[in-house]
Amino acid sequence: MAGTDGGRPSIYPTLLYTNAKAAIRQLTEAFGFTELSVFEGEDGSVMHAELVQGDGAVMISSRGRGGVFDAAMRNAGPAGVYVVVDDVDAHHQRAVEHGVEILMPPTDQDYGSRDYMARDLEGNVWSFGTYAPEITA
Repeated sequence: MAGTDGGRPSIYPTLLYTNAKAAIRQLTEAFGFTELSVFEGEDGSVMHAELVQGDGAVMISSRGRGGVFDAAMRNAGPAGVYVVVDDVDAHHQRAVEHGVEILMPPTDQDYGSRDYMARDLEGNVWSFGTYAPEITA
């Protein structure tokens, strides 16, 4: 998922959460993301956060804080995000140990990937697997 600008990803899934702090905690503790930055508003809401996993990243913020994106996402449903991981079974075990809702256990796919699917605290569906298509210019 590396872009052409010094290895920076060129696509960032962006998710709004009612309880962004709990989401960040779950994503870091259960799914192994690393907190890159978190900016909070005076009221404690998450104005913007960046979490990384491998060479990809996701942006998180609190729902209901105002602004154009918040208004555009008001009636949006949960999102689905796919993340490449090296060891699907170990990653799955970590998620299970943190009480994550597992939708599909680690499964070998016909196209060569091994992956599993989980739902986060607010309904977003996360797939973690070994499939990593090569993207060429």
